[in-house]
Amino acid sequence: MRELYPEIEPFASGFLETSSSHAVYYEQVGNPAGIPVLFIHGGPGSGCNENHRRYFNPEKYHIVLFDQRGCNRSTPNGGITDNTTAKLLEDIEQIRSITGIEKF
Repeated sequence: MRELYPEIEPFASGFLETSSSHAVYYEQVGNPAGIPVLFIHGGPGSGCNENHRRYFNPEKYHIVLFDQRGCNRSTPNGGITDNTTAKLLEDIEQIRSITGIEKF
């Protein structure tokens, strides 16, 4: 079994304000000049945690994690209004743009 990488703190985090009532939490860890990777958590209703940051080599990857609409640190917690696959894809694209990443 592989070990997780050492604990790491985000170098940036924030909230994506959507056109609806949702604010989507996102964070960046690892190497800002590294290979971009987006971590999408399972669900429903879960979210990212500190161990998810440790799945990727932080020296090699620019890791972006986010809590999907209604999950964990995103608000409103448990919110299902405007919480669709299409909105999830819009959120991912906006996070990509905000973080300055060309493509995941």
